[in-house]
Amino acid sequence: MKKLLITGAAGTIGQAITKHLEGDYHLTLVDRNFDDYPENLALDAVKIAIDLDNSEAWEGLLEDIEYIVHLAGNPDAFAKFEEVWQPNFIIPKLLFEYAEQASKLKRIVFASSVHAVDGYPEGKEIQVNDPTRPDGYYGISKLYMESVANYYAYQKGIEAIGIRIGNYSTTGSKFSKEINLNGLAEIITENDFNHLLDCCLNTELSEPFLIVNGISNNSFNRLEIESLKTLIGYEPKDNAFDMAEVEIQKNEPTV
Repeated sequence: MKKLLITGAAGTIGQAITKHLEGDYHLTLVDRNFDDYPENLALDAVKIAIDLDNSEAWEGLLEDIEYIVHLAGNPDAFAKFEEVWQPNFIIPKLLFEYAEQASKLKRIVFASSVHAVDGYPEGKEIQVNDPTRPDGYYGISKLYMESVANYYAYQKGIEAIGIRIGNYSTTGSKFSKEINLNGLAEIITENDFNHLLDCCLNTELSEPFLIVNGISNNSFNRLEIESLKTLIGYEPKDNAFDMAEVEIQKNEPTV
């Protein structure tokens, strides 16, 4: 069974993908603590409570690991620079430095964010190759990680795929009709994200580095995903506008 490590495993997305991946991978779960972690989740996984902003925490951590899903970091889109420096700049640096030494590592899939490009006006569908336009220091930190991954991919041979995650929605979430339409356009559901992650872990890459947009099949999408069908086989099923009972014409701008 393939060995996969998840950083930030105790978070919302971390727990959801752990549930999705367990049984298919031998999992190692890493987070600062697992105090509130569900007792019945990932009983066979190795759980390691450490602070990844300390280089000593990485010693031996990636031994025998074949895949990494990197979610760890400060998720606050409105965080100040001082609040993202350690978790969103230092940890990615250490991740790739130690990944270079991991002899069995095949690929890193990491969490980027829509906030790397969300500085564009509402109503615009953003292409993955559009010039980046972060909307704060959090978005800047995600662009930094994309750059680090790009460097290590082409200069060191470490395959990496970054997912610009939209507005992540867990299964069972309810959407209000009063929700901001641009917010609906950024939603990716838990089921669609799980499917996208599978695509990123299993697809064959023609280049060692790739950025993909992580959005569901919404009536209007903030991020373009049509090209991902042929690129990596991503075919999302959920539509946030239908879930919120909001009707607009397919791919019509929201403003």
